Amino acid sequence: MAQYYATLHCFQHPRTCVRITSSSLTDSNRRTELNMGSPTKESSLLGLYAMNGGGGQYSYAQNSSYQRGVIDVAKPVIEEGIAAKLDISHLSSTQTSTFRIADFGCSTGRNSFPYFQIITQAIEKKLIAEKGRITQIPEFHVFFNDQLMNDFNTLFRSLPPQINFYAAGVPGPFHGRLFPKASLDFAYCTCALNWLSQVPKAVADHMSPAWNKGKVHYTGAKQEVVEAYSHHYAHDIKSFLEARAEELVAGGLMALLVPADPAFKSSATSFTTPTEIDLLGSCLLDMANKGIISKQKVDTFNFPLYFTIPQELKEIIERSNSFTIERMEILDNPGKRTLCSAKARATYLRAVFEGMLINHFGSVVMDGLFDCYEKKIAASPHFLDPDNEKSIIIFVLLKRKAE
Repeated sequence: MAQYYATLHCFQHPRTCVRITSSSLTDSNRRTELNMGSPTKESSLLGLYAMNGGGGQYSYAQNSSYQRGVIDVAKPVIEEGIAAKLDISHLSSTQTSTFRIADFGCSTGRNSFPYFQIITQAIEKKLIAEKGRITQIPEFHVFFNDQLMNDFNTLFRSLPPQINFYAAGVPGPFHGRLFPKASLDFAYCTCALNWLSQVPKAVADHMSPAWNKGKVHYTGAKQEVVEAYSHHYAHDIKSFLEARAEELVAGGLMALLVPADPAFKSSATSFTTPTEIDLLGSCLLDMANKGIISKQKVDTFNFPLYFTIPQELKEIIERSNSFTIERMEILDNPGKRTLCSAKARATYLRAVFEGMLINHFGSVVMDGLFDCYEKKIAASPHFLDPDNEKSIIIFVLLKRKAE
């Protein structure tokens, strides 16, 4: 194969595309081009949600072992789901077809590549098992999606030397359409559906009963704040499902791995990710009280994340008329055992949140902010015991209904 390339324009941002070229599928000298067109206010806001790029000390690539831990527990349920539920009736029995897979929320790719190996191998195994109906293994076309300001350069530079798929980048927010109608066979999203499309407007409005003054998240906030986050989350998931329903073929599968909270209340020594976000917020308040940043800056900042509980997510999905729930279960993330020190927990959060925080508070205060967070973690030993970490991952396998 002399050369390959893939370019895809996203529906919401038609002048945005990512193009990769290579002299062969195994060529290490791939070239990635990111053309974002004219900058707009909307695209600049989208950049707030991108993880730290590159491969440096605070990069997501070097500090995503927590998310990577989900791979081990997800592997068997994904393989079982594909074996039992994948519909291959639309594939040609005599000609080589293309099987299209999309990862929504890929970041810089470190954790995407192992999943695609799992998924493509499971699909090949399924097709071999159906060899009476399918004689040709399809070519896999894999699409990596994330926000416009995601570091796609690092992603494509990190592609394994031996891959069994054609790769393309698809920049743009996944709460809306990104692909043509009925163009995907399998969709996948891990550790990304806890991100909201934006901060709920009510919590940033000082005239609203849900104004979140003095806090940066819904953890420990008044009920109006919690409800504003919950309602916005339900709307975002509805939008995500509606978009994917348009893009998936009838019978297509979608696997979701959703960061969530357990339904029960945490004890005095247990914690979840929202607890850690609240602790980071207390560091911002400390800095405001010392005059390092303004209190007004803190009052106008909120993290756009929501961690659902299983029953809430199930009810939102069931209101969709486009999907059936084929499997749903709670997984425990072994990745939490990789964050064994206060420094590891601090750099993990920094890799995820630093870009957003810099945009609002400036880069000068970042070292001080995460030093404060690291000290607070070290002063509370229960944060360093992984058995006290009660965050969960909800695995959901959905099938697109036939129209």
